[in-house]
Amino acid sequence: MDYLLQVPNATAAGRLTVHSPYNSRPVGSVETIDKEGVDKALSKAAALFANRDQWLPAEQRIQILKKMAELMEQHYEVLVEQAIAEGGKPLLDSRIEMDRAIDGILNCIECVRNNGGREIPMRINPASANRVAFTHREPIGVVVAVSAFNHPINLIVHQIAPAIASGCPVIVKPAGDTPLSAFALAELFASAGLPEGWCQAVMTVDNETAQALVTDPRVAFFSFIGSAKVGWMLKSKLAPGTRCTLEHGGAAPVIVAEDADLDDMIPLLAKAGFYHAGQVCVSVQRIFAHHSIAREVAERLAILGKAMKVGDPALEQTDIGPLIRHDEVNRVGQWVQEAVTEGAELVSGGQRLAEALYSPTVLLNPDKQSKVSQQEIFGPVVCVYSYDDIEDAIEQANALPYSFQAAVASSNIDTALYAYQRLSASAVMINDHTAFRVDWMPFAGLKYSGYGTGGIPYTFEDMQIEKMAVIRSPSLG
Repeated sequence: MDYLLQVPNATAAGRLTVHSPYNSRPVGSVETIDKEGVDKALSKAAALFANRDQWLPAEQRIQILKKMAELMEQHYEVLVEQAIAEGGKPLLDSRIEMDRAIDGILNCIECVRNNGGREIPMRINPASANRVAFTHREPIGVVVAVSAFNHPINLIVHQIAPAIASGCPVIVKPAGDTPLSAFALAELFASAGLPEGWCQAVMTVDNETAQALVTDPRVAFFSFIGSAKVGWMLKSKLAPGTRCTLEHGGAAPVIVAEDADLDDMIPLLAKAGFYHAGQVCVSVQRIFAHHSIAREVAERLAILGKAMKVGDPALEQTDIGPLIRHDEVNRVGQWVQEAVTEGAELVSGGQRLAEALYSPTVLLNPDKQSKVSQQEIFGPVVCVYSYDDIEDAIEQANALPYSFQAAVASSNIDTALYAYQRLSASAVMINDHTAFRVDWMPFAGLKYSGYGTGGIPYTFEDMQIEKMAVIRSPSLG
C-alpha cells in the first residue's frame, strides 16, 4: 500500500519505500516531510488547539472512537496482512495484536465516559471560608508521538487513541521500518469522522527533522516508544514545559525457585522468550533457576524452542518470524558466539537459519559480563543462570540499569512475595512470564528503561491537565 502525505498544505519531500523484513520485497511506501513540512504539521495542530471553539466535545470523540473500532473490524485482515508484511510478526500473534488494538479503542471510550474532576476541600479554616473548589480535566495540547516497530498496530493505538480521546491534536511519527500501519490507522480515523489535522501521521526525511518535530515549543506532550539512547537524548532537548513519557527496553529477569511447577511455567517462559523473535521490551531474557533444576529448565526450554516453526510470518503454522533487519541477525549471532567463547554452554540454537531468521537459542550460565547478560538482546535468545541462594538471584536480577517487568515462579507464597518485595521492577508477575500485559494496566519502565507510565488509561490521563475553579460566595458560609 502506498500512502500520501497527511499534512494539510504541505509538499512531500520524498517517498520512503518499506521492505519486508522476511524476504526484502517492497510492501508499500509513504511520503516524507522535511522541516518545512514539520512546521506545517505543527502549525495545523497548534491552530486547532488554540481555537477552543473547535475543541471536540466528548460526545463527538466517543462517536469517532466507536466508528473507528467498527472500521478496524471491517478492515481487520487487510490491517493484519500489512502489519505482517512490514513488521514480520507471525500471523497468529498479529491477529492477537489487532484484537488488542480494537479493544484499546473501546478502552478509550470508557476513559472518556469516566473522565471527571474532584472537589477540593474548602471552608476548613479562615483562609478557605466562603469558597467551594472543584476540578475538571481538559486536553493538554499538541501531542507528538514517536513509535517503535515491534507492534506496528497496537503501539500506534496506544499513542494516538488516548490523545484523540482526551481531545488533543496528535502527530505520530512511526518507526521507519513500519510506517504503513500508522498511516493506515490515521486514514481510518479520518474515515471515522475525525476532522482534518487532528491526527497526522508523518515520516520525516531524517533524524534531524524528527528532532525538530519533537523539540518544538508548540509540543505540549511527547510520547516515545523506542531505544533508550534516542529517548533520553530527545527528553534532554524538549522545550520547557513539554511533558513526556518514555518506554524503552529491558532485560527481563525471572527467578525460578526449586519448588516451581515447571510443567506449568516452562511453556510460558518459552513463549515469552521467543515470541516475535524476542523483539519485545519485556521479553523473558534472564532466567535465574535454582541449581537443582537449572539444567532441566534450560533443556526443557530448548526442546520447546526446537519445536517452534521459524519462517514465513504470513503462514498460520509459523511461531517465530524474522528479526526486523539483517544486521540485527548479525548482531544477535555475534553476541551468542561471544557468550559461548566466554564460557556459556550452548544448549540449543545459535544458528542463522536465513538472512532474516535466527534459531531459538538457549544459553546456560553465560558469564555475568557477557553482552547477553548485560544488555537487552532483542532477539530469540534466553539465558539460564544457576543460583544457590535466592538472595544471589535477586542481586543478579537487580544488577543491571534496566528495570521494567520481572517474574518469580514458586509454589510457596512466602518465597514469591519475598522476591516480589525485593525485585527492582515496576511489576512482578508471580507464576507467570514477564511479557504478560493487558492494555488497561500500568506499564512502566524504571531507571534506564523509561519514564512515566504507559497503559491506555494512564496515557489518557497524562494527556490532560486537571484544571481547578475556586468560587467565593458569602452564601457558602
